[in-house]
Amino acid sequence: MKILVVDDDLHIQRLYEEELEEEGYEVVIASNGIEALEVFDREDPDLVTLDILLPDIDGIQLLRRMKEKRPKIPIIMSTAYDYRDDFAVWASEAYIVKSADLDELKSTIKKLLNR
Repeated sequence: MKILVVDDDLHIQRLYEEELEEEGYEVVIASNGIEALEVFDREDPDLVTLDILLPDIDGIQLLRRMKEKRPKIPIIMSTAYDYRDDFAVWASEAYIVKSADLDELKSTIKKLLNR
């Protein structure tokens, strides 16, 4: 199973990559929205973790574009800020507040990929 991690924070990229590879997933990384769309098309991931605040295209716009291309792909919104009241993030399958403890992220990924 392949996971696309979209985040502009290098530390988050490395943390997610290490932890998710330990779980047996193949991980591909994108640092911004334009790169994310290219990697999304090229790599055909099984799931996406998507930061909301990116330097070029915001994560909510990316969510819409990815869902237009592949409506059934599970997308987890991942952010340091609480956007749960923003109805636009409701199009995602899950919403995670970033933390150094990735247990919630890992269990959410397992749930989404095993349904």
